[in-house]
Amino acid sequence: MPTVTVDRVEFFKRLGRDYTTKEFDELLFQYGLELDEDTLSDPDHPAGEPHQLKIEIPANRYDLLCIEGIARALKLYLQPELGVPTYALRPAPAGTERTVRVKAETSQIRPYFASAILRNVRFDKLNYASFIDLQDKLHQNLARRRTLVAIGTHDLDKIAPGDITYEALPPSEIKFAPLNKTQEYSAPDMMALFKASRRVEDKHLSRYLHIIEDSPVYPIIYDSSRQVLSMPPIINSDHTKITLDTKNIFIDVTATDLTKLDIVVDMIVTMFSEYCEDTFVVEPVNVVYEAGCPGGARTVVSPPLTSRPFVARASYINSCTGLKLPRDEIVTLLRKMGHTANTPTVHLGSGFAPLNAQASLVIDPEDEIHVHVPPTRPDILHECDIMEDVAIAYGFDNLKKTFPQTNTVGKPLPVNKLTDVLRRLCSEASWTEVLPLILCSHDENYKFLNRVDPGKEAVVLANPKTIEYQIVRTSLLPGLLKSVRENRKHTLPLRIFEVSDVVVQDTREERQARNVRRMGGVFCGRKAGFEVVHGLLDRLMVGLGVRNLVSESSTGESGYYIKASDDLTFFPGRSADIYYRAPPSGVDAHATLAPLSSANPDDAQAVPGSTPALAPTSTPALAPTGASDARAAAEDGKDEDKKGALDTIKDKLAAALPSVVVGAAKKAGHEAHEAAHEVERVKDVKVGSLGILHPSVLKAYELDYPASTLEFDVEPFL
Repeated sequence: MPTVTVDRVEFFKRLGRDYTTKEFDELLFQYGLELDEDTLSDPDHPAGEPHQLKIEIPANRYDLLCIEGIARALKLYLQPELGVPTYALRPAPAGTERTVRVKAETSQIRPYFASAILRNVRFDKLNYASFIDLQDKLHQNLARRRTLVAIGTHDLDKIAPGDITYEALPPSEIKFAPLNKTQEYSAPDMMALFKASRRVEDKHLSRYLHIIEDSPVYPIIYDSSRQVLSMPPIINSDHTKITLDTKNIFIDVTATDLTKLDIVVDMIVTMFSEYCEDTFVVEPVNVVYEAGCPGGARTVVSPPLTSRPFVARASYINSCTGLKLPRDEIVTLLRKMGHTANTPTVHLGSGFAPLNAQASLVIDPEDEIHVHVPPTRPDILHECDIMEDVAIAYGFDNLKKTFPQTNTVGKPLPVNKLTDVLRRLCSEASWTEVLPLILCSHDENYKFLNRVDPGKEAVVLANPKTIEYQIVRTSLLPGLLKSVRENRKHTLPLRIFEVSDVVVQDTREERQARNVRRMGGVFCGRKAGFEVVHGLLDRLMVGLGVRNLVSESSTGESGYYIKASDDLTFFPGRSADIYYRAPPSGVDAHATLAPLSSANPDDAQAVPGSTPALAPTSTPALAPTGASDARAAAEDGKDEDKKGALDTIKDKLAAALPSVVVGAAKKAGHEAHEAAHEVERVKDVKVGSLGILHPSVLKAYELDYPASTLEFDVEPFL
């Protein structure tokens, strides 16, 4: 969690009162923050130095990364009657607007641009330091050390009138004096200078050089006189640097991620527009993209600075918190957390289009709450986030502890239980489990295995950090083969396995992808060992109680078999597909697991018997008369002692309604017999494959010995 250090005196001045360390710690706790340190209680704090507060904040609360944001949030929490700040865009007078033109070549390196202007800013040492510190924290946190977003700030009065251009040029064509230097350097010389420099103010830049140094073009920002403003994400020009005397600030933000671009520019202007002469008023900039830029030619007004509409249900909030708050009180609590909330008079009127609306979810107008989330709260994504804010405003300590209305017993998911069974069976067969990474390169998943990418199978990472982590694996084999490669020095043969998930695209799912549980194994030795992986397959099927049908022509109702195949991953003529024939619908599909310690196939071939009928199968005898009555009664008495209550009730019902019970039993048996003939056999499904790896696959994975592999889907056996 990020830690923000603020001046103690200045912070309490903003809150309007002083707090003891204990009182302030409690206030932060109620809001969901934590006091890491109050230097007032530190005996080693240097005398004469101002005391500080160190506050830990959640990683997704970017609005709390500076003293301005924390003080504003806590003050509204304590005094909701102050109202939510209103952020506004006020265009410059006609003819004086600023325009930034984005060239098409920037798409090669950092394609997105945002900007804003703060007019008539009043800086002092504290808020100037906070302004710089917020940029650094955003760079390290949300911007991922400037790889995703980079921020530049300039003295607007030093920028020539006219259009500003954002370009991408070869390094040799770029030359300017970087920040805090008077000498001009070419871009290559500048990169070499920062890499070799031991000065503290230059050395910290070396951690960002790798972002662009290998690119054929560097991003560069010019004003209308071709004076350099910035070379993002490395450094600004010394010509436009800001000082305590700066009144008008031009902000540039470049990015590779459009969403984070908007968040960062909104965060900068909302936090520091409070120092403008017109509080919380920002001057927008027109950003004009050329044809060839991502998204095509267009003009964007920056910053967006817009609230986001959400719809919430009072019933949902109350059910999650265990409260029974009226809707109006929930609205008040949301305003306390900085949201603009109201109870609509018209259900989802034409002027309100919530981002989280669902066509399948119909909300009672009396239950509906309209919430406008301010631009300072990008962490609000779902209705549950709004519910959490209500709980914070109400006070977690004020929530009553109650027993849940439902009583549930925890148990493993069926697929996880089956996974554990397979893992145990493999371990008992002397195979070693491995846990490779779920990410791999595109070539490892397809080209190295002689497979063709269908295009809509693998989930691809948008911004992979390295070439090794480009996609989410669709097969267990890449990880297993890499594990063998990295353990080549171990004694042969190697027997390794994994039972884990792969991921494939699926447009039917809300997240557009789904997990598939698979079992995979690799045998590597001086001999190929096809019989070894085949034996592992048979052992697993025995353990799961699945019949071996031997071939496709088998008349067995359910089981598995293998069938020769021509898979380019494997040596020609040395591969097979695994097929599974599921039990027909209407037949008990639950297999009887063989004892794990048993290797006897007969244990796995047993078919569960049907449940015996509860009704009697013969007509009851006539009641005895005379002396036989006494003997019968005595025998019945002995039988009654042995019978349970349910048996007694069953016998009495059978005696009272013999013809009905017998008739029903016969009818039920006839219907079951007829239904058995009408059950349609489920088509055999391919669940996996096994075989000896092709020499080209061994070469791609740098394996020196032959290997055989096994891989199949687990879920069909549930």
